[in-house]
Amino acid sequence: MAHAMLADVAASITELKKDPMGTVGAGMGHAVAILNRNEPVFYVVPADEYERMVELLDDIYLGRLADERADESTVTVTLDDLKDW
Repeated sequence: MAHAMLADVAASITELKKDPMGTVGAGMGHAVAILNRNEPVFYVVPADEYERMVELLDDIYLGRLADERADESTVTVTLDDLKDW
């Protein structure tokens, strides 16, 4: 069965076990596909890349939320109006 390879670098589970940090480093800051019998079973993602992915997903979510609310009516307030809350 064919599988999409969503990383430029791939390594076997055996390679990951032998040298985890070297395997992650081989991705040069990007995800590394981990293969079992030549099929991707999971991806190793460095912390910085994972944080970027989460931020991007959050941005997409907030953008969609803003689009959904774009046609709602607005209320103008000042900071002084809010201090009494």
